[in-house]
Amino acid sequence: MKRFNWIHKEISNLKASGFFTTIRTLSSPQGAWLEVDGKKVLNFCSNNYLGFANHPHLVEAAIKAIEDYGVGPAAVRTIAGTMDIHNQLEQRIAAFKKAEAAITFQSGFAANLATIQALVGKEDIIFSDELNHASIIDGCRLSGARIIRYNHCDANHLELAIKEHEGEYKRALIVTDGVFSMDGDIAPLDQLQEIAHAYDILLMVDDAHGEGVLGKGGRGIVDHFNLHGKVDIEVGTFSKAFGVIGGIVAGNAVVVDWLTQRGRPFLFSSAMTPPDVAACIAAIDLLEESTTFVDLLWENGGYFKNAMKASGFNIGHSETPITPIMLGEAPVAQAFSKALFENGIFATPIGYPTVPQGKARIRVMISAAHSKGDLDTGIAMFKKVGKELDII
Repeated sequence: MKRFNWIHKEISNLKASGFFTTIRTLSSPQGAWLEVDGKKVLNFCSNNYLGFANHPHLVEAAIKAIEDYGVGPAAVRTIAGTMDIHNQLEQRIAAFKKAEAAITFQSGFAANLATIQALVGKEDIIFSDELNHASIIDGCRLSGARIIRYNHCDANHLELAIKEHEGEYKRALIVTDGVFSMDGDIAPLDQLQEIAHAYDILLMVDDAHGEGVLGKGGRGIVDHFNLHGKVDIEVGTFSKAFGVIGGIVAGNAVVVDWLTQRGRPFLFSSAMTPPDVAACIAAIDLLEESTTFVDLLWENGGYFKNAMKASGFNIGHSETPITPIMLGEAPVAQAFSKALFENGIFATPIGYPTVPQGKARIRVMISAAHSKGDLDTGIAMFKKVGKELDII
């Protein structure tokens, strides 16, 4: 069919240039070790930071919720989809993060789309970090607001941009990732908050990779910088450190109230399922009881990163357990990933358009579920493949 010719051509070009993504299939629960394409492999690419995705406490809570509430809400929140368990989760996560209020969405992606569109429009300006996540970029585009990108994590450049465009907008929003997922660095939220306050601009941070990672007991980037009550909107996800699925917006109560009225995914898509909600509450239980999981995550991350640096790998400027192994071109990253898999290590390549061309990498996601033996096994295989491919 001729109408599909252009797609066939584009896919052929992706394959020829090394940018085509081959998707592997898991047949086991998430954990340090997985069954992938029929092979047992050591997992270095899931966002399961704390090992919660298959934790017995979460599994038990999800099963009980199915027995009590069924498998799905079958309605949007504003019609017949708000169950008491949804309210419990929002109250618990707000208290956990020391925020005035919180609202949940179907995913972190949906939370960003909902929030940005509800806060700014065609007469407004968004000041956005140039390396922000795709969900932020899409939310900005859908809002219709003018988008001004500032240099990555550069508060001085942000302030210059604000000064340059003063008087050109009705409302303005500063938006940034908290932890940048591809590089593992942390936004200078304390500096951004000072600027937002000085110019009376809304400040929004997407803490998807900071939830369960940064702050005391995983309370996130606002806690990390001790900015409680000073950051207007804190977006997060339950799909990474929490090991489940769903999105969260916490912060100023009036913003949360507004999202119940104008957050389109809240208004027009069914609520989180009861087992997911219950599992998220169970994750909060574990984090409130002890910092053990978060402490072990950071211990494992430091151990692996130090070994990679000592072996001669370029791991960029990561400040978190995220460990990018910088390889340059996409075909090199794909060859590296393939060789790792042949040696029992599951670590997927990441290239354009997820990261800029020439900055392809293997992004290693360390977990509290990894034992020291697991880490040593991974380190040995990375060194082996690195030498075989003349990377180190």
